[in-house]
Amino acid sequence: MNKTHLVINKKALRANYELIRSKLNDDCRVIGVVKANAYGTDAISVAQQLINFGVEHLAVAYIDEGIQLRNAGISKPILVFYPQIDNFKALIDHQLTPSIYSFTALAAFKDVVTKAGRAAFPVHIKVNTGMNRLGFEISELKELSKRLEDKVLNVYGVFSHFAASGTPAHRDFTRYQIDRFQQAVNHFKQDFSSDILFHLSNSSGILSYPEAAFNAVRAGIALYGYGNHPQEDRQLQPVAELFAPIIQLRTVHAGDSVGYERAFMAKKTCRIATLSIGYADGIGRIYGKGCAIVKVNGKSAPTCGNICMDTMMVDVSGVDCEEGDMVKVFGNDHSATSFDAYQQSIAYELITRISDRVPRILK
Repeated sequence: MNKTHLVINKKALRANYELIRSKLNDDCRVIGVVKANAYGTDAISVAQQLINFGVEHLAVAYIDEGIQLRNAGISKPILVFYPQIDNFKALIDHQLTPSIYSFTALAAFKDVVTKAGRAAFPVHIKVNTGMNRLGFEISELKELSKRLEDKVLNVYGVFSHFAASGTPAHRDFTRYQIDRFQQAVNHFKQDFSSDILFHLSNSSGILSYPEAAFNAVRAGIALYGYGNHPQEDRQLQPVAELFAPIIQLRTVHAGDSVGYERAFMAKKTCRIATLSIGYADGIGRIYGKGCAIVKVNGKSAPTCGNICMDTMMVDVSGVDCEEGDMVKVFGNDHSATSFDAYQQSIAYELITRISDRVPRILK
């Protein structure tokens, strides 16, 4: 393609999945997280690929994301992390599985299920083990069990979320969360059934805490090629590769400025390439002024001046290139982490912000 585009690399996706699978027991299930358009790639294509690889459960953030997958013909169980109470009916109609994380949500969902004439509707119960974002407290589980005795809902899964499993300095806290979750597991096995999906580990948990796998894990960012520290990143392959063409080259001289607010002032003669990609495509202004590096015919080129809405400039002084050449913004041999020269953000944020106007190509 000779215009800005995002390549979704199937081989990299499979390699990452197989790496994750190699860390787990054969009976441990992988829940493929495809929220936020599969971390900025393409939710439908990625979900279909994961199912081909053997994934039997998917997860999204919101109900509309789940409906999109259902409308594409995907029938596997889909967990919705943040279901909206006013959209519960649509969730039921599309056979999505909600996360229930409060007594308010529990009562509201039971009411909608009852009015729909349904019974034993599957849910995942979210337990707070220390993230302090969402979830029932361990001390609330006895009361929760009482409110589930009417069998309106079926406890299909129980889960929690690590706060810092990718940060070695917080290993003690992570182990504390594992212990807390084990208490929840014991409770639900006693009050309900052992035939429940118990999942605590996210990507970093899978890679760093094999003892926390229980019988299911949620694979998110690792599927797309990123971990939370260099050791993890070396094992993974970035799935998304973002390219943009050079649409003009020019020479600027000492004293010349480049871009809005004259944010770059040349101290010597430079060669500047303008790329057809900008913050409307997901490359935020924080990456201007040399704070990001792209690859031009294999050579590094820093950003130059402010990022514009539809374009960005890079300094290609000393780089052999011409108008029409495709520039790798980030990809398999130049990750989003490498692009972010001063680590001003995280890979998650950059890749999930690539806008819908950038065409996706499954390769």
